[in-house]
Amino acid sequence: MRMPDRLQTEPGIDCAAGARLAHRIRRDSLQMVHAAHLGHPGGDLSIADILAALYWGVLRIDPLNPRLPDRDRFILSKGHCSGALYATLAETGFFPRERLAGYMKPLSMLNGHPDRNKVPGVEANTGPLGHGLPIGVGAAKAAKITGAVWKTFVLTGDGELQEGSNWEAAMAASQFRLDNLTVIVDRNRLQQGDETERTIGLEPLADRWRAFGWAVKEVDGHDMDSLIRTFRDVPFEAGLPNCVIAHTHKGRGVSFMEDRVEWHHRVPTAEELAAALAELDEAGR
Repeated sequence: MRMPDRLQTEPGIDCAAGARLAHRIRRDSLQMVHAAHLGHPGGDLSIADILAALYWGVLRIDPLNPRLPDRDRFILSKGHCSGALYATLAETGFFPRERLAGYMKPLSMLNGHPDRNKVPGVEANTGPLGHGLPIGVGAAKAAKITGAVWKTFVLTGDGELQEGSNWEAAMAASQFRLDNLTVIVDRNRLQQGDETERTIGLEPLADRWRAFGWAVKEVDGHDMDSLIRTFRDVPFEAGLPNCVIAHTHKGRGVSFMEDRVEWHHRVPTAEELAAALAELDEAGR
């Protein structure tokens, strides 16, 4: 799909710039996975627009001061998609892009799963699924206790919601009225090995979150304007934590990867990488 030259959302926000950032995230993450011979390219591609929207148009952060006390917190709960997160952090100035070449290499700071002690901009060590939202609840509760104004955003996979720890955290967030907390569900409907609904069904997903006391909005997870508007609209309802169900496609932007479960955890060959990059570049013009 060819991107328009410019999309507008709120004054001062250029959605076309966000789309260009998403394009670079996709290119970088694919090249990183290919070079490392490891990674999860399907999920990297599905969350690129979400990450670009957050880091370009939503999060109050300072790449030159990653531990600024009043910064917004972002937690990538689906830590296996570290390639997309690292590409985002590099593209937005948290560390030099040259570091991306060390992805998953011995002694590299860019491990397969994010490490907050090694990587500027990483808020929590994630990888085992179901940990990010409980950490996010703690962060949001800390902000409430101290009267801080910063917000916490947590990005989860949809298959990840089959972990019970998420629902314990969801109950706690509702109990504590954490309207400064937003969970974003990467709803691409695929997980390792199969479709989510054939593994452990999640539908009706929006109603489940509402039943746990959350305010819910659904959005096209590849529409930059809609993503930025939705994320900037939190809290959706005073006293309720926020859930954004972002409908996405695994492998977004590369026709032979889109909606294909095998690309959850597969490394592109040199020929496949070249074809994927060419397709991404053509769409990004």
